[in-house]
Amino acid sequence: MENDATSGDSHRDPEPRGPASSLPEIHPRELAQLIARDEPPVILDVRETHEHAYSRIDGSRLIPLATLHRAFDTLPRDGNLVVYCHHGIRSAHAVEMLRAAGIPARNLSGGIDRWSAEVDPSVRRY
Repeated sequence: MENDATSGDSHRDPEPRGPASSLPEIHPRELAQLIARDEPPVILDVRETHEHAYSRIDGSRLIPLATLHRAFDTLPRDGNLVVYCHHGIRSAHAVEMLRAAGIPARNLSGGIDRWSAEVDPSVRRY
């Protein structure tokens, strides 16, 4: 993984503050590397249906945040779960909920917006 201080990348999302700052996160480039492997993570989109229809990470599963609690039994518990939303706020809440239920998960830092900017510009931004 690149060190932000030496990558030359002048655009950097601010670090999260408060309870979400202790949540495990994954950066978009790191997720892209995991997706390319034989056993990619389960990628969970917690945005709303219309947002998912507009843009999404290929292969992601949509479970809106408001209904996430009903899907706990269908999610992997092996730590191979990455959660995203638009900018990473809703997905941070989702990761908190999942971890409280004993489901290890990581938050995609910067959400789909950062994914589009750093990994896949074909994913529409909004």
